[in-house]
Amino acid sequence: MRLEREFYTRADTLLVARELLGKLLVVPAAGGERVSGRVVETEAYLGAGDKASHAFGNRRTARTETMYAVGGTAYVYFVYGMHHQFNVVTGAEGSPHAVLVRALEPAEGLELMRLRRPVKDDRALTSGPGKLCRALGIDRSFDGADLTGGRLWLEDDGARVRPGEVASGPRVGVAYAGEDALRPWRFWNKGNPFVSRR
Repeated sequence: MRLEREFYTRADTLLVARELLGKLLVVPAAGGERVSGRVVETEAYLGAGDKASHAFGNRRTARTETMYAVGGTAYVYFVYGMHHQFNVVTGAEGSPHAVLVRALEPAEGLELMRLRRPVKDDRALTSGPGKLCRALGIDRSFDGADLTGGRLWLEDDGARVRPGEVASGPRVGVAYAGEDALRPWRFWNKGNPFVSRR
């Protein structure tokens, strides 16, 4: 069952980040084939007051404008001149909170994923935010897409991640954010081989 708008528009972005674990991210291929992965790692970014957020201080640029959309919007940006990163906008319109999807466990469309991202070991297909975007074919054209629409979406297929199976810790690569870098706003499935190695 596709997640509905109400899942994303809740005010508690940390809760959304935890509850995204176990959900399926589905990005149909051009021919309609389902390509999907189960979310195993996320990071929450809490808008204007979070020094690690692109929207810190209510910064609004052409890139960050998507963060101010209503919850349930895809925020996709390009980093390091080589990687796309997929985020889920959360909360009410005008409140720039988002959750970065850091890693997936491949579920459907593995052959297409392997063509898009040739690796020796499937564990390397989607074990990082840039990797999963390449494997699922997510690029900047998805920025601003409605996650309750037909281009890409998240599903709840009944799989459950128990509280004891979730770990949390500091986010990755945000040392510039000072004390905010230490906040335990990264969540992952303990022991899952597809969690990013960093």
